[in-house]
Amino acid sequence: MKLIERAGLSVLLHLEPELSHGLSIRALRTGLVPLAGVVSTPRLATTVAGLALPNPVGLAAGFDKNAEVVAPLMRAGFGFLELGAATPRAQPGNPRPRLFRLTKDRAAINRFGFNNDGAEPIAARLARRPAGIPVGLNLGANKDSANRAADFAEVLRLTGPSIDFATVNVSSPNTERLRDLQGRAALAALLDLVLAERARLARPVPVFLKIAPDLTPSELEDIAEVALAAKIDGIIATNTTVARDGLKSADRGEAGGLSGAPLFEKSTRVLAALARLTEGRMPLIGVGGIGSPEQAYQKIRAGASAVQLYTGLVFGGLSLAADIARGLDSILARDGFANVADAVGTGIADWV
Repeated sequence: MKLIERAGLSVLLHLEPELSHGLSIRALRTGLVPLAGVVSTPRLATTVAGLALPNPVGLAAGFDKNAEVVAPLMRAGFGFLELGAATPRAQPGNPRPRLFRLTKDRAAINRFGFNNDGAEPIAARLARRPAGIPVGLNLGANKDSANRAADFAEVLRLTGPSIDFATVNVSSPNTERLRDLQGRAALAALLDLVLAERARLARPVPVFLKIAPDLTPSELEDIAEVALAAKIDGIIATNTTVARDGLKSADRGEAGGLSGAPLFEKSTRVLAALARLTEGRMPLIGVGGIGSPEQAYQKIRAGASAVQLYTGLVFGGLSLAADIARGLDSILARDGFANVADAVGTGIADWV
């Protein structure tokens, strides 16, 4: 981490969390953040669901909700980006405060509630982005929608021509009853709608499903069966958790989804269980608590073809993406893997 980034991060960590996030977006927009550029080696370059990634370390949804700083993020060391979540209509989200930094736990709790500018302005910004690494969008539903399943398809209709992949997000705990869409029948119907809309695009894009870490084994089995039957392109495991086990920070009791270091073990166990259920028939993306190259490697060995970061950046700075990619390259070389794809799933038994 460069001195200027270390100084900036120190300031941000002493400000109100949502203000800090806004300032980080502004700093990226104005060119004040040092950027690592694209990080890639023959060991790191991989293909996931037809997407050519220079490295398997991506940005998770939630950081750049409104596609405001896509161009600089494409030069920050990530192998791919996921933006959003976007809903058909703009909405303010839940009242503030709605983001809490749990420094003692290297974690965060948020209850944003899909605050965003709406699909149309987000699509317009995405259409102006430069060429480079794959950029996808997290699809959401409006809080007051009478037909939330249709909202996901509508966001894809509006933004599909401007993205490289789409993620169906039915796992946020911050929109009431949204997680009900993870049930077998509701999920199958939702995916049918989204995939039908994808078929209408001039350039169909991969569709992923993002799931919660709080599923029972039978619920996880249902999701795997529905996803395989629908022939979606992959599953992202996992979103934030509603659990609060073992936290030490003062704000640990706040409502919302918990992300960061405490989620690592739980999300990785779900990932490995899902890898066993899907038997390599679709790629998985591992998210939750990654803060080091070794943790990214553990996710990959647990079954992830790629990984994503977000909360780790709060404490490790934006340069963490490039640091993890470079560190992962060294670990793969150490363990004799010619390419990251060769390491995928080699440690599933350690987690299930």
